[in-house]
Amino acid sequence: MKVRILGSAVGVTPAPQYVSSYVVNDCIAIDAGALGLNGDPGQQARIRHVFLTHAHLDHIATLPVFLENSFDPDQEAVAIYGHPALLADLRKHVFNDVIWPDFVRLSTPKHTLLRLCPLEAESPVPVNGLSVIPVLVDHIVPAYGYIVTDSISTVVFGGDSGPTERIWQLAAAACAPRSVFLEASFPDAMHRLAHDARHLTPRLVAPEIAKMPEMRAVIAVHIKARFREETIRQLLELGIPNLTVGALDSDYDL
Repeated sequence: MKVRILGSAVGVTPAPQYVSSYVVNDCIAIDAGALGLNGDPGQQARIRHVFLTHAHLDHIATLPVFLENSFDPDQEAVAIYGHPALLADLRKHVFNDVIWPDFVRLSTPKHTLLRLCPLEAESPVPVNGLSVIPVLVDHIVPAYGYIVTDSISTVVFGGDSGPTERIWQLAAAACAPRSVFLEASFPDAMHRLAHDARHLTPRLVAPEIAKMPEMRAVIAVHIKARFREETIRQLLELGIPNLTVGALDSDYDL
């Protein structure tokens, strides 16, 4: 399985991850923070399925731009998947004819502009040879992580979450080898904010990894840009051999 972490910073090396977006096998996306700003419209139009973890802006920021760029009257409309509460928030706060045109209202039987697809927790969605399982995680708004498998390997997108349990239990039943994109948002000194916002710090990463089934790769992502160096230093001090920091604009063969 190929996963690309989309870039979200210009003219900075190494690039911080300001917003979150991942593309799997060039055809489905996990989150849309930078999705509408990567590639030309033809490349974006290859992605017809977008799985959103939750409604926070760094995960949905360029979704309207992406939908505009990827619209193709000769293809079925892009499907946006997520928690029912998330989809309701998109209708109320984004596609509301104020922030962005209401693509649902403007759709016609001949030209549907987007499809909103509510997900039931732990109910697999088959798409493009992959199985995508949404799993509830612990965040301050309704949020899913995703377990993605192609029957050869498994990739877990933990999403935004504090310490959690169920996604690791279900990942243990998925095929190996397994890899995970795991958030590490704040440095340890900001543990109170991380706790209140339902995020992880490096000191919480090791206990979280201990709950997981064997992982070939643990890729740390969602590191707050302002505290990136401190957080990465603390992650590396954990001495976990298969733990690396996610590199933007990079492909991972997992």
